[in-house]
Amino acid sequence: MAKFAPYVGRLERTWHYTYLTICGLVFLYLILPIIMIVPLSFNAEPYFTFTEGMLDLDPEAYSTRWYQDFFTSESWLHSIKNSFLIAIAATFIATALGTLAALGLSRPHMPAREAIMSILISPMIVPLIISGAAMFFFYSQINLAQTHLGVILAHAALGTPFVVITVTATLVGFDRSLIRAANNLGANERIVFFRIILPLIAPGVISGALFAFITSFDEVVIVLFLAGYEQRTIPLEMWSGIREQISPTILAVATMLVTLSVILLATLEILRRRSEAQRGMAPS
Repeated sequence: MAKFAPYVGRLERTWHYTYLTICGLVFLYLILPIIMIVPLSFNAEPYFTFTEGMLDLDPEAYSTRWYQDFFTSESWLHSIKNSFLIAIAATFIATALGTLAALGLSRPHMPAREAIMSILISPMIVPLIISGAAMFFFYSQINLAQTHLGVILAHAALGTPFVVITVTATLVGFDRSLIRAANNLGANERIVFFRIILPLIAPGVISGALFAFITSFDEVVIVLFLAGYEQRTIPLEMWSGIREQISPTILAVATMLVTLSVILLATLEILRRRSEAQRGMAPS
């Protein structure tokens, strides 16, 4: 039970508990469908529903057979390799391009800043089906369709806006007198960037990189247009599995992806708190 100050009236207390109830319902609405796949991934039977044994908590009704199937399947291992290769390469490109763009946009006398910013974040606004079709026709003309490089460049284009936004937010309130002081002491542009700017914006850069990584790792629409068999990723393998043969192995893969997302979100929260501490803000 919450402790209220003596002057808090009945109306305020009622609103407090109503607010908590609404928050709890919204949380369940968002998280319950995701949580349901976790126990189903341990189903010993090849069903997508809870069996009587599972509902009775019978240990024999639970199994790790679908996880074993995932790690012993050649096609799934091939998709894992592709997913990590493409996501890591796309993240490096998106992080480099997004950080440079954010630093350029943060300069005081940057012309047409709003227009350039709108163009940079447009991949977040344009529907993926349109982006995928456009990239397919363009990359087909330059022989990049159905290649790893083509998928990596496409995913880098999707991840760059996240890096631009997070680094730009980190640069708000950046004390540019530090740069002028370093220049007056004889530091060149390279030393100023690596010893002053980069350490201060590192939380934003890492946050943007994590967003770019998870965007590439979970993306399926662009891959459907651009990838051939050699570029099949985990989401594409799941999509094909749902269409061609419904196997509970998909639930095991989904559970592992949810776990990865939770780890990344926890990392982002740690970085956010660190960024606020560096900027002298009270943790929220």
